[in-house]
Amino acid sequence: MLTTEDTESTEEFENNSLTDAIIGAAISVHRELGPGLLETTYEKCLAFELTQSGLQIAAQKEIPIKYKGQSIESGFRADLIVENKVLIELKSVDQLIPVHTAQVLTYLKLTGLRTGLLINFNVQLLKNGIKRFSQ
Repeated sequence: MLTTEDTESTEEFENNSLTDAIIGAAISVHRELGPGLLETTYEKCLAFELTQSGLQIAAQKEIPIKYKGQSIESGFRADLIVENKVLIELKSVDQLIPVHTAQVLTYLKLTGLRTGLLINFNVQLLKNGIKRFSQ
């Protein structure tokens, strides 16, 4: 019989495998395109890579705010959500700053998702532009 701890460990393992696949796809996109393009270009190419890998994605998914029991349209949008498990926020900036981290953490809280990736494509080596978050 699976305990809550076993279920959480299984979920974490699945999310780790999923984030590994996402990072692999992002590296593929970065190798092909290099740094310096618009965020939307990377988003569309990463979405293509993930879809080609058989993963279900939602692009530019609206994130409503729950306020006093009401769902309020906020204008927040997740760049990509993969398999309804991993939130991906993409950037193409000189450097990641604390507000980018805050954005991912807020989106995770609002969506109820437990895993997020912040990926900055405007770096020479993509591994230097990736941050993983777990809640």
